[in-house]
Amino acid sequence: MTDAAFRALPITFAHAEAVLSLPPHHRDPFDRLIVAAAQVERLTVVTSDVQLRLYDVPIVDARK
Repeated sequence: MTDAAFRALPITFAHAEAVLSLPPHHRDPFDRLIVAAAQVERLTVVTSDVQLRLYDVPIVDARK
């Protein structure tokens, strides 16, 4: 991870609060937190979970 220049993203209260405004497209609370954090931080989510495409967040499809 370090060699690829990834860095950790600590979960904040702002991220947790943003979960409350998400529509119920996905039932997994951790995935919802990932989406909320990405929205708050204006990040792109890399995932193979097609359900996350229902949220207003940029997605990179990891199935390829």
